[in-house]
Formats: sequence, C-alpha cells, structure tokens
Amino acid sequence: MSLAMLLTMIMLFVFSVSIAVSIGLSSVVGIIVAKAHMLLLPKEVFSSVNKFPLAAIPFFILAGNLMETGGISKRLVEFAKSLVGGVQGGLSATCVLTCMIFAAVSGSSVATTFAIGAILIPALIKHGYPVNYAAALQATSAELGVIIPPSIPMILYGVSAEVSIGELFIAGFGPGILIGSALMVFVIIYARIHGYGKRDHEGRLSVFAAVKQSWLALMMPVIILGGIYGGVFTPTEASVVAVFYALILGVFIYRETKLADVLVILRKSVISSAVIMFIIANAGLFSFMITRAGVPEAIGTWLSETLQSPAFFLLGVNAALFIIGMFIETSASIIVLAPILVPVAMKFGVDPVHFGMIMIVNLALGMITPPFGVNLFAACTVAHISVDRIITRLIPFVLVILGCLMVITYVPSLSLYLRDMAYLK
Repeated sequence: MSLAMLLTMIMLFVFSVSIAVSIGLSSVVGIIVAKAHMLLLPKEVFSSVNKFPLAAIPFFILAGNLMETGGISKRLVEFAKSLVGGVQGGLSATCVLTCMIFAAVSGSSVATTFAIGAILIPALIKHGYPVNYAAALQATSAELGVIIPPSIPMILYGVSAEVSIGELFIAGFGPGILIGSALMVFVIIYARIHGYGKRDHEGRLSVFAAVKQSWLALMMPVIILGGIYGGVFTPTEASVVAVFYALILGVFIYRETKLADVLVILRKSVISSAVIMFIIANAGLFSFMITRAGVPEAIGTWLSETLQSPAFFLLGVNAALFIIGMFIETSASIIVLAPILVPVAMKFGVDPVHFGMIMIVNLALGMITPPFGVNLFAACTVAHISVDRIITRLIPFVLVILGCLMVITYVPSLSLYLRDMAYLK
C-alpha cells in the first residue's frame, strides 16, 4: 500500500498536479489497494481539520492581514530594522527578527509567512535580493512560529506525551533564540558574500523613533504571552484576541484600516485559510493511510531495538524525524510518534521536555522541505512564484537549522536551563 501511494504521488508530481491534489489522490489509491471502505476518505479529511487548535490558523491569518493593512506589521518591521538593519544584509536579518517577534504573537508559521512576507518579500526584492531567495528566507524565518512559544505543536506534544505544556513553553525560548540568532548571522554573511543588501540601511529609523511609533504594536506579544502564561486564555483563544487587538489598532488607533477594507481583508483571509486547510485535510488523510500501514510504528520500533546508546539513539531519531517530517504533517507526526518514542527516550535518560524540543524543531523542518512544506506554499503564494524555484535556495537555510538542531540535541541545558530555573527550584 505504501509503495503504491508513493509511486502514485511521484507520477502525479511528474505531471505537475498540485501538491494537495497529489497527496489526496495517492491516498485514494492507498484506500483502494488496502481494500478499505471509501468512506474513510470523507471521514479522515473531516477529522484532519476538525481540531480545535486548527481554529487558530484562520484567526491568525486574519490577524496577520489586519496587522499588515493596519500598519502593525509595518511598525514591527521598522522596529526590527532599527535594531539590525544598519549593516549590509540587515534587511534579511530584519526578516528573521521580525518573525521572532511575530511568533510570540501568532504561534503559527503560516500566519507569520503571510503577515511578514507581504511586507518584507517585496522590500527584499526592491533592495536587489532575488525573488526566490526572498521567498526561501521568509519561509525559513517563519518556521520560528512553532518553536518560539506559544506553539500549537508544543501543546500537541504535551498532551500526547503527558508532559507539562508550561515547561515546554519555557523550554522553547532557548532553541528559538539559538535558531533565530544563527539565521541572522548567516544571512548577513551570505549577503556580503553575494553582494546583496548594500542599500539595506536606507530609510532606517533610530531605535528611539522606532519604539515611539511601534510601542502599541510591541504590546501585542506582551498581551498574548501574558494572557497565555497567566491562564487568561488558551493559544487558540489568543488568536481571537489578536484579531480584535489588531482591528482596534488598525481602525481606531493608527486609522490605516478603513471599514470598507475589512470585507476585502476577510475575503483574502478566507481564501488563504481555505488553501492551507485543503493541504492539511489531504495531508491528514495521507498521514492516516501511512499510519494504517504501520510505517511510523515500524520506524519507532526499529529505532528502539537497533540503537543502544543515547547519542546514537538521538542521532537515529533525528534522521528518522527529518524524513518523516518531509512526508507527514507535523501535528500528525507528533501525535503518532510521541507516545512511541518518549518512553524509549526516557529509558536512555533523555528528559521528555528536552526530547520534545528535539521533535518539534526537527519536524518543523518539514514545513520548509518538499514535498509538503506548508511554509513553502505560503511564501510562494506571497512571492507569486512556483515552489520549484526556491528549492535550491532552501538548502543553506536547512543546513543552518540542522546545525542548530545538533546543538539542541546534544546540549540539553539549552532547552532545560530556563525550565529548571522556573519549575525545579
């Protein structure tokens, strides 16, 4: 069954069938080969999107569009640019830093891609960066949306592995800051090597002026994170708060969003949400069929039986998760694999919170790796290019994150220091 699905999907890719449709049709072939009832198709497609945390996606996309139209995203970009935009390649670093700030509001990499990419991808192109590089940079930077808390994958891992979600949120800051810092250093060096961004300093505000004009926008992550950590609302409910806060700022404070614009913003948000949810629905069906075939369980069992030392176990897990993340949606991978791998990791003496960071960072790579990287589709939608044009540009970014992943894997204190300070006094 798995082989038939894989061959069907490859054949459809060759004929340039869209990714979501290819995933769905290959899943249908899997159902036929397995001689399962065709009612599995609507059942699993519906089940894939009928999840409360997924309600955050349309709300955060709406919040992102409101932030873009209402001037909030622009002010966050100006603030980030005032900090890191004064050097060659600074606009690339601004993209990374802005995504780090926005991630503390949205918890969604897709929403971050749309909200920040709509501003920075055109700006990067205007400053002489190739369009495929700008799209690859935005897709990669937006990955921080699921690593820096709040994060829906962290919630799913906490529930699946019976680990404190609060501890996971605290632990996420170290890896998120490491990856963000590494990306900023890399893009500045890359820009200088290739001669990009020589005019990045143009139009840069002073830090004081940027803070003065953006302090209300900067209060957004404070309100969202404060509300979540204070137990006022869940991350999904926080997405609704983000919508109302963005609406109030855009319409009544900054007055850059007209009431007539709201319908246009709603229409744009519905279309963007429908595209992403259609991909998730088909990916969910594909994940179910792969799981039904026993592929994830077989990998987990093989890892636990074959690898005997903690170092080799973690290396094997990383290799397996990297491959799995390319083909199976992040949330589904966590729900299936966390209960299998966490007990094995604990036998090897690996803290389950540390292991959660390893899983989430690794599987988040699946968001920027073909064939199912949702960030790629979002960034390419904003940049108006096809996915195949950014594949080669992604390779350096993937290598940077893989390097950070190795540090996160073998330096557990990076994830656990803040957790231990907060929870294990």
